[in-house]
Amino acid sequence: MHKNMKSGGSLNDLNLRAVENYREYLRIPSVHPDINYDDCVAFLLRQADSLQLPVHVHHVRPDKPVVVITWEGTDPIKPSILLNSHMDVVPVFEHEWTYPPFDAHMDEQGNIYARGAQDTKVLGIQYLEAIHRLKLNGQRLSRTVHVSFVPDEEIGGELGMKKYVRSEHFKSLNVGFALDENVSSSTPTFVVAFDEKIKLGLMIKCKERLRKPSCRMSTSVT
Repeated sequence: MHKNMKSGGSLNDLNLRAVENYREYLRIPSVHPDINYDDCVAFLLRQADSLQLPVHVHHVRPDKPVVVITWEGTDPIKPSILLNSHMDVVPVFEHEWTYPPFDAHMDEQGNIYARGAQDTKVLGIQYLEAIHRLKLNGQRLSRTVHVSFVPDEEIGGELGMKKYVRSEHFKSLNVGFALDENVSSSTPTFVVAFDEKIKLGLMIKCKERLRKPSCRMSTSVT
């Protein structure tokens, strides 16, 4: 094991710490419907404290928190970078799972099984871990980086990001560039998309005249 991080232990130690943080986050059942986000917020507050970074919790509604962890740059006047992910996950049907969906089970090959493992708790942990390692190496960006964790993305974000971006707190972040969720990667290569998925509604009408002698009326199927 080599020491490539200043006073942060070996690379292996850092990787183990990142995985344990990830699994702890996955064990929080922030699952629809009727989510209580308190445990997510408490977890993220601990993460901010461990990184020695300021954190702000903005409540769109008392039960709809947005958590923003900030790493100030050397030139904070510049427009900032926003790295976003969401805390909520879609419902589960436990009988269809190999392992309980909120146990964050890790098998011998290192595969982790949990709801939210890719959508998108992994991104939030990756963002925080990247900042952690940059700080350990004594590096600092010129632009301020905000890491945001929003509620209710899986149900449209009406009481999450949609309302938050209209708040004075969001405006104060002076965001010039943002990354939202995308495909996670186990390699240094990431796929970046510049648009959001949208719904495309199709209505197909099939009309066929029935030709049986007993049927005198045409029938339409929509």
